[in-house]
Amino acid sequence: MQVAKINRIMTDTTHRDALLAKIKSHDARVAVIGLGYVGLPLAVGFARVGFDVAGIEISEDKVGSINRGDNYIQDVDSDELKELVVAGKLRATNDFSVLKDTDCIVICVPTPLNKTSDPDISAIVSARDRIRENLHAPQLIILESTSYPGTVDELIKPYLAEAGLAVGQDYFLAFSPERVDPNNPVYKVENTPKVIGGVTPDCTEVAATFYGQLVKEVVSVSSPAAAEMTKLLENTFRLINIGLANEVAIICRLLGLDVWEVINAAATKPFGFMPFYPGPGLGGHCIPIDPSYLSWKLRAMKYRTRFIELANEINTAMPEYVVKQAVLALNDEGKAVKGAKTLLLGVAYKRDIDDIRESPAHDVLKLMEGYGAQVTYHDPHVPEWRDSDFQMKSVELTPVTLKAQDIVLIITDHSAVDYQLVSQHARLVFDTRNAMKNVKNPAAKIVKL
Repeated sequence: MQVAKINRIMTDTTHRDALLAKIKSHDARVAVIGLGYVGLPLAVGFARVGFDVAGIEISEDKVGSINRGDNYIQDVDSDELKELVVAGKLRATNDFSVLKDTDCIVICVPTPLNKTSDPDISAIVSARDRIRENLHAPQLIILESTSYPGTVDELIKPYLAEAGLAVGQDYFLAFSPERVDPNNPVYKVENTPKVIGGVTPDCTEVAATFYGQLVKEVVSVSSPAAAEMTKLLENTFRLINIGLANEVAIICRLLGLDVWEVINAAATKPFGFMPFYPGPGLGGHCIPIDPSYLSWKLRAMKYRTRFIELANEINTAMPEYVVKQAVLALNDEGKAVKGAKTLLLGVAYKRDIDDIRESPAHDVLKLMEGYGAQVTYHDPHVPEWRDSDFQMKSVELTPVTLKAQDIVLIITDHSAVDYQLVSQHARLVFDTRNAMKNVKNPAAKIVKL
């Protein structure tokens, strides 16, 4: 028995040390499952520092684009992508059998909410199943997709154990939340600290060593659940504070105050205050969705996440509030909303990106059309806007276009838009982002959120 135990320890050490050695020498073969806004920048990053990377993607269009060296993610440098593909450091495939020859696997698949606002983790389950089919020793598996605390321990770890390999000995399992901020000019993958929570201390060590080849700072926590909760706290913090800013905007309008002036004045306090700003609603894949994962988890434990629910209620109601204020602004000008020519200025969910996921512009569009308005849009980053029930193309922003509108609704404050042009040729502008703050001598009537 003692001999067997010693042999087991030697085998365990060999697996861990062998994998660590391959990672440190950059000889480890890397697979990134999911080549979207999170996965592709990560795959490019690891290829850049010398790893051979296979990106696994179910979309044949994306696979073809990558292998041609064609970029489709704004935060990825197109020239660098092409160079890495030509050099053979990065390739894309929809064949999961490549996992048999892979040392390190990172799961970066989408985790949306379903129609009942419950977590849809089907993509994680699918990736887990394919990894299980190709699991071998030694191998590192990391989940980056946002999910509820306990996902790794409850959904991945028990299933992989059925392969007959020991976690922390034969293979290594961890969670590391993605921290992607699209179009952030300062913080990219390399200089954004990476949180790591492994199932065992050795799992944490191997995962931290892996990310340490790319990321400047790695922060280890005690468990996957702690890392999962870290991600949800980050975005719940933003959800709640944006909800507060949106409610303050409503309060300021009732009091006849300029919410932007109030927030900017408060932001001069050098301690105890962090400015958040109101808008027409939340968008993107993280802030509107991630806190709901936490609410869903806690409902099963018979606990009500009241702050999250209240913030969600306020933020979700903002598109309707914006439309009602737009209707009142039209009414003040003697114009009925029915038949009113309406231009949505910006439909991406945030400034200077092309991502329309969960954008409040969708709700504003449908509500305005529900009132009978004739709606078009302009967005320099979104030439074509498609959804399940409509398809539109961006109109050119010209004096003629602006003069034809009864109201212009600024939904996204893209820096490429000429707001001075808007102020000179539009008749009525409802500004939900304070984008018109620097215009001079506007001819248009400007109404602020």
